[in-house]
Amino acid sequence: MNQGMERMTGNHSQHHGAMKHDSRDGVSHHKMMIRDYRKRFIVSMILTVPIVLLSPLIQTLLGLTAFLSFPGYTLVLFGLSTIVYFFGGYPFLKGLVQETRKRQLGMMTLVAVAITVAFGYSSAVVFGLPGTLFFWELATLIDVMLFGHWMEMRSIMGASRALEELVKLLPATAILLLPNGEVKEVPTSELQRGDRVLIKPGDRVPSDGMILEGQSSMNEALITGESFPVEKQPDNEVIGGAINGDGTLTVEITKVGRETYLSQVIELVQEAQASRSRTQDLANRAAFILTVIALSVGTITLVAWIVLGQGLAFGIERSVTVMVITCPHALGLAVPLVVAVSTSLSAQNGLLVRNRTAFERAHTLDAIIFDKTGTLTEGQFSVTDIVSLADLSDEMILQLAASLETLSEHPIAQGIVRGATERNMSLTKARNFQAIPGKGAEGQVDSKQIKVVSPGYLKEKGLLPQNNIIEELAQQWKTIVYVLVDDQLQGALALADVIRKESKKAIATLKSMGIQSMMLTGDNRHVAQWVADELGLDDYFAEVLPHEKATKIREVQARGLTVAMVGDGINDAPALAQADVGIAIGAGTDVAIEAADIVLVRNDPQDAVAILGLSRATYKKMVQNLLWATGYNAVAIPLAAGLLLPLGILLSPAIGAALMSISTIIVAVNARFLSVKSEA
Repeated sequence: MNQGMERMTGNHSQHHGAMKHDSRDGVSHHKMMIRDYRKRFIVSMILTVPIVLLSPLIQTLLGLTAFLSFPGYTLVLFGLSTIVYFFGGYPFLKGLVQETRKRQLGMMTLVAVAITVAFGYSSAVVFGLPGTLFFWELATLIDVMLFGHWMEMRSIMGASRALEELVKLLPATAILLLPNGEVKEVPTSELQRGDRVLIKPGDRVPSDGMILEGQSSMNEALITGESFPVEKQPDNEVIGGAINGDGTLTVEITKVGRETYLSQVIELVQEAQASRSRTQDLANRAAFILTVIALSVGTITLVAWIVLGQGLAFGIERSVTVMVITCPHALGLAVPLVVAVSTSLSAQNGLLVRNRTAFERAHTLDAIIFDKTGTLTEGQFSVTDIVSLADLSDEMILQLAASLETLSEHPIAQGIVRGATERNMSLTKARNFQAIPGKGAEGQVDSKQIKVVSPGYLKEKGLLPQNNIIEELAQQWKTIVYVLVDDQLQGALALADVIRKESKKAIATLKSMGIQSMMLTGDNRHVAQWVADELGLDDYFAEVLPHEKATKIREVQARGLTVAMVGDGINDAPALAQADVGIAIGAGTDVAIEAADIVLVRNDPQDAVAILGLSRATYKKMVQNLLWATGYNAVAIPLAAGLLLPLGILLSPAIGAALMSISTIIVAVNARFLSVKSEA
């Protein structure tokens, strides 16, 4: 049995180790590709300078023929261009093979066809075939495409480290209780089912288990999304990764390795990320069309001029001109330039784009699903109501309670202190503070014995009051605590998670845009309904655990809706990964950020609306740029093919170069017009 446990534990360690390894490999691979494109771009750019200067067409245009022409200069031109073609053009030649195998012709195919035709034809001209050299177009096309890919990859840098962040939730070591009563610190990975561990106040639970001894509150918000501290006592289950409150617990380990709740969440994140579809972007679709046009029109041009008796050399020159011009330089910059501008613009406004494809997809969103705790709400307790039950004023009840709770780190205690701070109350230093495990705290404030306790404490003492106001607050599912002064019940405090002021504006704006607003939460349905009614949400899902959150996203997607998920907790990670667009609140946990496509630096739901507006504006700019980049082909291709030759009109390489340059400039300038104002 022990051997079986050891094997299971070993698998657990290997499982987490493999995830870390895979994640690091992904990041390293991405960085390596960026370095590779940058290196190829720099080398190609350096070699392009002499290629351009040695090209007959450029020499003629600049009047440099007398200075740069020398015996054998075409061989030098051929040698430099060969290096650029094979070294700089390698990613596109490789991409051609891959796209052909997948039968998905795109940008790589278009570029590879253009540079191969230009290189092959120009090389033949160097060695005797009558015609025009296209080496300078070959080099500049490779430069522009390498630059575009380099910019594009830099803009989407930041491979997901979500799985590593999830694993970090588990403590590295645990305090193991030995049969002889002694304690021993052991690696968490060595724990076996049936082991007993000691969990001190503030410690994380090392693995799923059952409480044998002790009482405490447990902060499970990062795991389950439940915003309220969960009171724990013997026979209650605890989840690995949860944070213990103010009591010491003895826990028997019931699950290890892949059986644990956290490991299941990790696997869900893996599955959701792996199942994300890879859609072709607009540039690839345009490239596919242009590839078909280049090959078909180029072939027709060659055959047509041979049949018409213009000769093989003329037919080849016209055919090559068509194929080279069909791949405009501007197409390589049409999307990357807009991406670079929008990424920079969004970053300046606290909207960090990590996944470009998902960001582009955001313009088609039909619904946005928000996490409740920490997203639509503050994620922090605060005092909403004060009920006086004796002689003390509301202000004095809160002031005494907050003075005591300044010495406690319990979430409810912090909420009481926050409530006093929000009301600008001055607090007194408490003495002789002592926690009442699972029940509250007590101490002295201004010579008075103060207790802040749970309803359970009063019920045990037979002091629980019957009060209509308190019962009404309890029905709103607010947390109720009582304040005793010298063992006399003086009042009650109601606490709740506060709805963000920005949430109502965000939901109202989404409604005006025709976007459905929904909410996912681990809280009970009464709290969820209260928040949904306050904000006017279209739908909500309550008491939802992490694995159910991803399922809920799929259910909404099954309605035919494109869905964005906005969340901040680890419990949101599977849902963020499953959604068409995952948006993380920046102040949330690292795993939520790493599982997301877009990160909002501020805790402001209105930024989710802003990113949607920016996505729509970015999409419009991409369409405009693609129209400019490809529209020039509508004029250039027929002229390059010689369609108007009977009228004496024939597109020369010089005019083609001018048109290509103008198209590129227009695309670059248009991308710069993307602004914050265009988000609205």
